[in-house]
Amino acid sequence: MAGQSVEGGLRFAVLGPVRAWRDGQELDLGTPLQRSILGMLLLREGHAVTPNEMIDAVWGEEAPPRALGALRTYVSRLRTVLEPDRPARSRPELLTSIGRGYALRLPDGSLDLVRFERGVQEAESARKAGRLSEAARALRAALSLFEGEPLAGTVGPYAEHQRDRLVERRINVVETLMDVDLELGNHAKIVSELIALTADHPLREKLRAQLMLAFYRCGRQGDALNVFTETREALIDELGIEPGPELATLHQRILAADPTLAAPVPADSGGTEEEEPAEAQEPRPAPQLPRPAQLPAAVSDFTGRQELAARLRTLLSTPEGVPLVAISGIGGVGKTALAVHVAHLADDLYPDGQLYADLRGYADEPTAPESALGGFLRALGIPPDVIPAGLQERSALYRSILAERRILVLLDNARDAEQVSPLLPGSPGCAAIVTSRGKLADLPSARLIDLDVMEPGEALSLFASVAGAERVSAEHGAAMDVVAACGFLPLAVRIVASRLAARPSWTIASLVPRLADEQRRLDELRVGNLAVEATFALGYGQVGPTAARAFRLLSLPNGPDVSTGAAAAVLAVSESEAESVLEFLVDASLLEAPAPGRYRFHDLLKLFARRELDKTERPQARTLALRRLLGFYLASAQSAHRLAYEGSMIPGNLVMIGGGRAFGSADEAVAWLTAEGDSLFATINQAAAAARTAEQLLPAADLLLAMEPLLESGTHTREFGHATRAVLAAAQGLGDPAAELRVRYVLGRVLFAGNRLKEAEEHFRIVYELSTARGEKIVTGEVLNALAVVVGRQRRHVEALELFDSAMRFYRENGVPAGEALVLSYSARDHLGLGRPEDAIAAAEKGLAIFTEIGSGAGTARARYHLGIVLSRVGRLTEAVHHHAECLAFFRASKQRVWEQRVCSRLAETFIAAERHPEAVRHAEQALVVSREIGHPYGEALSLTVLGKALHGLGNTMKSLDCLRQAFDIFSRLGAPEAGDLKVLLDGIPVAEIVTEPAVVES
Repeated sequence: MAGQSVEGGLRFAVLGPVRAWRDGQELDLGTPLQRSILGMLLLREGHAVTPNEMIDAVWGEEAPPRALGALRTYVSRLRTVLEPDRPARSRPELLTSIGRGYALRLPDGSLDLVRFERGVQEAESARKAGRLSEAARALRAALSLFEGEPLAGTVGPYAEHQRDRLVERRINVVETLMDVDLELGNHAKIVSELIALTADHPLREKLRAQLMLAFYRCGRQGDALNVFTETREALIDELGIEPGPELATLHQRILAADPTLAAPVPADSGGTEEEEPAEAQEPRPAPQLPRPAQLPAAVSDFTGRQELAARLRTLLSTPEGVPLVAISGIGGVGKTALAVHVAHLADDLYPDGQLYADLRGYADEPTAPESALGGFLRALGIPPDVIPAGLQERSALYRSILAERRILVLLDNARDAEQVSPLLPGSPGCAAIVTSRGKLADLPSARLIDLDVMEPGEALSLFASVAGAERVSAEHGAAMDVVAACGFLPLAVRIVASRLAARPSWTIASLVPRLADEQRRLDELRVGNLAVEATFALGYGQVGPTAARAFRLLSLPNGPDVSTGAAAAVLAVSESEAESVLEFLVDASLLEAPAPGRYRFHDLLKLFARRELDKTERPQARTLALRRLLGFYLASAQSAHRLAYEGSMIPGNLVMIGGGRAFGSADEAVAWLTAEGDSLFATINQAAAAARTAEQLLPAADLLLAMEPLLESGTHTREFGHATRAVLAAAQGLGDPAAELRVRYVLGRVLFAGNRLKEAEEHFRIVYELSTARGEKIVTGEVLNALAVVVGRQRRHVEALELFDSAMRFYRENGVPAGEALVLSYSARDHLGLGRPEDAIAAAEKGLAIFTEIGSGAGTARARYHLGIVLSRVGRLTEAVHHHAECLAFFRASKQRVWEQRVCSRLAETFIAAERHPEAVRHAEQALVVSREIGHPYGEALSLTVLGKALHGLGNTMKSLDCLRQAFDIFSRLGAPEAGDLKVLLDGIPVAEIVTEPAVVES
């Protein structure tokens, strides 16, 4: 062992576990803390260490209160271990006290680290003198002193730092040794060593360069170039950088076959044994064995996936180990076609042949591994009577034969890793490609490729190659519709194209309606013995009854995907149980996982699952599954609404039909609504279409109402409009006034956001009448407040204040302080419109005070917004900027983009009033960007207006007029009163003289 390489006396080791010996007998060094103290003393090599340094080194910031006492105890124990025969009370000779510190006096050569550095120095001297073999021996002897991880068994910050230093020192010396061996011409001998080193240290460019040079000198130029390619990919993926100049230059020299890269002839070997440089020998096939060529014919019209195919060929060319590629994906995605194509591309890399087996993994009787091995052995020239019977014996013989050959093995349509493992080569020089519908994540060392459907352009090219390029060129749009209806699945595209090619009288457009019908689409996707449905059925038939039922039920929701929680609701299981079955279906390529915790179907697989659902599940079971999903979404949205709109009466009056998610903050709640938005709207529309009773419809209307905070993001305005009209039609058809008043309120909010004020007012008045007639309070306060806002936007300020008074009475009677604060904040704008600035300031400040007192973040931000507008109008500009900056930070953090646009516009107005025009332009431009991103035309017009005024303040008249004209056009199209204000500006009155009324009153 390294720690005892010097006989007699005390010896110590730190190039591995911290250890000590006396006269060949290992000493008991105690606990990890005690070893850590000894390790520090050893590394200081006789220099004194203070107690504080030791405490910081061993315990760091977590030192116990009595660390100093513990330290002294450990030092005392070490002294006893190191000098057991020292008389009591005598001064120690080894671990001595120096001043207030300690030092360990080491016998010369007793520490392995010292001997290591001496060996490295000796090697450097020998190398400089041209004694290369002597240098190599000295370096290997020095490196042999390492026995695993340095300072193993020690703890603390000091040990961690020193451990890293010693590991780096070792690898530097290893790199020096590799350089010496290359100088000696030992390139062939060190290839395997360099392969292992680069695997352990994939980002060390020095080792990679040495491996490239060794390969090149062995006559393996392709392998050398592949090392550079892999290194470059690794550096870009891991560090985002390109290879350094040394590696890049070497790459260019290899490409140019630079003669100076040839192995040198050493002038002096430095030893008695002459070392002849080993010549690279490519493995040669045994001459008596045939060369198998079992690959299926290449697909003549193989289309797309060129980059992936090239990457896989590069992967198969790696000299490290046995390259193994496992390609998975849904049925019909083109796994076999890709594998065969890549295998043919790599034909030159494996001159000793290719083996192929269809393992029939999803057939009733998959191919047994021993049967596949029998076929391989016969193809390799082994007589049938010599082939052993057992699986293990056949696998051992197979690997023995492949050990001296370069052969590529393609294992198609595998079931699982257990079926594949006995068929894999065992020695470098060979490679394997495996295809399977399952992910084969348990296949050791495999590079997993989850094959997706084609890109639209690739699918169109495949369609054209089969159906005819001229036909596709003549009906390009229809062709794109066809491949989209096929879900860009290669098998489906090929089937449809083949049908079209066999029917010259058909047009591509005639296929579009046939494929648009989801009930018959799978029937259209069959030709001859090819059928998408049959391909899907093979994979579906291999899963157990629990997973199969989950597969069917999860196809029920119309949304684009489902979360784990939503799936748990559909399946009526816990989230952990749902996750388990979902991941199983992903592994079986029956579901996709586009993001953590989210799952989706391929379009055609969803149709297949629904067809299986219709065959097996009763209508009642399907109805209950969708109702559980609706209940989950409704309960979750209720929680989100309660956090986003603190104090609102809406959450407490929603009908609950199930449990849902809880959220820790309003931001988290709104983020959930945003992420689930598409699925929520799909569920609402699905429920509205299926509802046959008011009881079935009301939860859908309540979900739409609970999603109200999502309106503030501005990202789903169109979806809100579509869903509200769908539920409203269903409510009117069923004569359900409860659902009707809820959905009309949401529709009014949507219309208001689009500045369709008359329509919004009409819906709000109907909601108020229905609420009053039914005695329902769920939106009474909200609709009175919304009516007041709409009326105020139309500059009917007296009527608006009367409505605000009604809303205030309602909120006070029902004990809703948040509602009172809301009314006060919004009403300030109408007080201002009537020329009563003192009343406006008082109302806005009181609203802010109430929201602040009840701790409503969203309410406080809105109150600040309104107060800022009032303060800006009365000339208290600094205070206005303060309040608007505060609420802007809140709205941006909570991604309420409608409010973000509004505040930016108001800040720009205030900066104009303060004659700070550059800041006004900046905020106006921000408002304009947001309004266009969320599709908010009224906000766009408002932003253009204030931007035009700010540009005018900077003297940029042309751009100013352009902005104002654009704003005028939008306001006019919307029928907004602001169009009249802008007409005055555009008729030639200077902007500085225009005083426009603060007409915008947002909800």
